[in-house]
Amino acid sequence: MTDATDGTVLVINSGSSSIKFQFVRPDDGHTAGSGLIERIGEPEGRIIFHHSGGDIERTLTITDHRAGLKMLSDVVAEVGRPLHESGIIAVGHRIVHGGKVFYEPTLIDDAVVREIDRLSSLAPLHNPPNVIGLEVAREELPDIPHVAVFDTAFFHSLPAAAATYAIDREVAKEHDIRRYGFHGTSHEYVSGRAAAFLDRDPAELNQIVLHLGNGASASAIKGGTAIDTSMGLTPLEGLVMGTRSGDIDPGVVFHLRRSAGLDVDEIDNLLNRKSGLLGLSGVNDFRALLNLVGEGDEDAKLAYDVYVHRLRRYIGAYMVELGGVDVITFTGGVGENNIDVRRDSLADLERLGIVVDDARNKEENRDERRISSDRSDVAVLVIPTDEELAIARAAAEFV
Repeated sequence: MTDATDGTVLVINSGSSSIKFQFVRPDDGHTAGSGLIERIGEPEGRIIFHHSGGDIERTLTITDHRAGLKMLSDVVAEVGRPLHESGIIAVGHRIVHGGKVFYEPTLIDDAVVREIDRLSSLAPLHNPPNVIGLEVAREELPDIPHVAVFDTAFFHSLPAAAATYAIDREVAKEHDIRRYGFHGTSHEYVSGRAAAFLDRDPAELNQIVLHLGNGASASAIKGGTAIDTSMGLTPLEGLVMGTRSGDIDPGVVFHLRRSAGLDVDEIDNLLNRKSGLLGLSGVNDFRALLNLVGEGDEDAKLAYDVYVHRLRRYIGAYMVELGGVDVITFTGGVGENNIDVRRDSLADLERLGIVVDDARNKEENRDERRISSDRSDVAVLVIPTDEELAIARAAAEFV
């Protein structure tokens, strides 16, 4: 680890209750070290650091994000040089919400930090810890560039018809209400890799990218530019997710207020943390869900069916929006690893030119790969996402 960080970008993802970090060499994607600081603010937190000399894992109280980021500095110094002497050339920060202001990688200064903090009303669970990550990392590494890369940036140029909600235009303008989209770094990276895999110019391709993890989103990409995406003002809209409901009649919110007496925060908590697969089946991990399905659990089977039904609805809608599709790509923890979801979400679509090859789909392989049949007009791919590499490369441009 002593010299492994030379020439790397430190990528920081400071989330609501955890901090992920990785040392990435932007030219070739080599990872010199990575780790996770989790259960921040709980009685028993944990830090894990994987490096060339082995692993460090400790359980201890991590009072807040500031304390967590200080621990990152401590464990790096323990196995090598202090963080500020470790040869890092830049720090790339994943920021969830850029609002209307930020739509490209941005060099961070005090004014940028203040503006990201101001946008916290649009992402109250995410932007505040993002800001803490910015502040502490700049204190620890004041003499190198810090760059913000925004989850919403790739979808900044959505056509007005796709970005606009049909509510009073003055209210929407005053409160910055529009569809922003999220997971943009992943969608942009994966769509680029899909074009490279097919040896095609992105400008020639109509693509659907399905980023399926605990959070899930879909995008329609025409000629390298996003024209629609499933998430909206917040990451709550769209597909069924691990704990989020995805699309829901807004009238449900009013009904819960009037009938169940729930206040705004309780409804927010219900839809963001207690819904989705968890709300329907009691589990949000897909492996656990499929185990329950295999045991004949009817609630789990319904949860799986609702998940796939919503996914198929978006695939169909995007095919129409694009006027036909050349490639559909699965990514994210579920998209990359779950045979059933890939098979069932594209089942019985032969008349639309989509044929998944069962043997290819079942191959255990973590590489970029094609899972469609040779007779499929539409290429179906699995492309592992690498948001950290994308962020590292964006940050390195400022060096």
